[in-house]
Amino acid sequence: MVLSPFERLPPHDIEAEEAVVAALMVDPQAMVAVHGIIKPHDFFREKNGWIYEACVDLWGRDDVVNQITVAHELATKDRLEDVGGQAYLADTIRRLPTSLGVEFYARIVKRDSTYRGLIHAATGIMQMAYEAPAEIENVFSKAEDLLQRLRGGENFREFVHIRQLLDAYLDQDPDDIERKELAAIRTGYNDLDTLLTGLKRSDLVIVGARPSVGKSSFALGIARNAAVMQRANVAFYSLEMSSEQLAIRLLSSESGVDSNRLRLGQNTELEERRIIAAAGRLSEANIWFDDSPILTAAELRAKSRRLATEAKGLDLIVIDYLQLMQGENSGGRENRVQEISYISRTLKNLARELDVPIVALAQLSRAIENRHPRTPMLSDLRDSGSIEQDADIVIFLSREELYMTPAQWAEQHPDLPESAYPKGVAQVSIAKHRNGPTGSVELRFRERLAKFEDWVLRTDGGEM
Repeated sequence: MVLSPFERLPPHDIEAEEAVVAALMVDPQAMVAVHGIIKPHDFFREKNGWIYEACVDLWGRDDVVNQITVAHELATKDRLEDVGGQAYLADTIRRLPTSLGVEFYARIVKRDSTYRGLIHAATGIMQMAYEAPAEIENVFSKAEDLLQRLRGGENFREFVHIRQLLDAYLDQDPDDIERKELAAIRTGYNDLDTLLTGLKRSDLVIVGARPSVGKSSFALGIARNAAVMQRANVAFYSLEMSSEQLAIRLLSSESGVDSNRLRLGQNTELEERRIIAAAGRLSEANIWFDDSPILTAAELRAKSRRLATEAKGLDLIVIDYLQLMQGENSGGRENRVQEISYISRTLKNLARELDVPIVALAQLSRAIENRHPRTPMLSDLRDSGSIEQDADIVIFLSREELYMTPAQWAEQHPDLPESAYPKGVAQVSIAKHRNGPTGSVELRFRERLAKFEDWVLRTDGGEM
């Protein structure tokens, strides 16, 4: 008769567990081989876990680890009799008086512990399904989070000698190196791409600006350029604007038709043709929008993983914007700094996990408006210094025209002609670049189209 899953003992290997603890009591150096692999809770038989914990404690204090000291350590914790006394320790050593193969046995213990964790996670998922809450996405998110936490425990990596890394690099085919360079996602803004050499996979890129400067339009432009120019798969999370609004913005930018006229349908025949052509180009682009107004870090991770699977890979994730996201506990907002720190760490980990650049927009504090000149600084990032710490690249956007009229500007710059007023000029500053230089470039901002573009597109007659 086949037993049901609930009538069977979960995966375990008592002999492997005993082999590990016996090895530790006969060879102090055995701890070096197993310490990074298993923890006390990985043992199925509780008393074997207690013995292992006693060995770890002794080793951590640089005390001798043998049958006598382990027995004394267990006695101080009132556990010696519970494990079977000195007799159990002696019998365990008698049956396997060697440390040979201890790492192999430790990995068996870890493997079975992971399988038991999967069973526990499956039970939790089943319980959530039975409760049948209204928000099924939350159930998917929690289920995927359970599995991801379990998988996270399996991410122990051995040290790698620099020789192996350098040999792997030198053995690469030049064509492979070139293809890896192409794997960087270009922003589509030439001067910026020259400075950054594109957005590298696994990088967290923060784009900070004050409201109305155009950071959403800037990010939307990067998403469009990557999807249209590189055929990249792009996920765009918008917590502030609806997907329909974003689509209209993209269509306006692509067609060159004022977004207000486009919404009202007040287009000429020529404009209609441009709109149809632009819609055709954008329809071929692989951009997926998610406009959930409430989005937790766990939900974003779950949705991104799922889209990466369904779309057969992701090349870019854009989030508009970071401070609107919620942390692990949606109601726990008493410490916003800690919550934002958790979110920024989650985004950086997700960038590495999916091997994709993540562009996250961020609101800057009001401090910038009380300074002259109003140049953004890293300290202007709101809510958390960890944003700066976790980010690989920090980009700031600013537009001087938002803070002074032409008359005020002329008064401050009497030596310059009125035509030099920076209308439509956007300053893009690289304040942090973990793997490259910092610096600034200028882009043109076409306000009626909410579009950033390179200055090489500018004509003497004004806007195109």
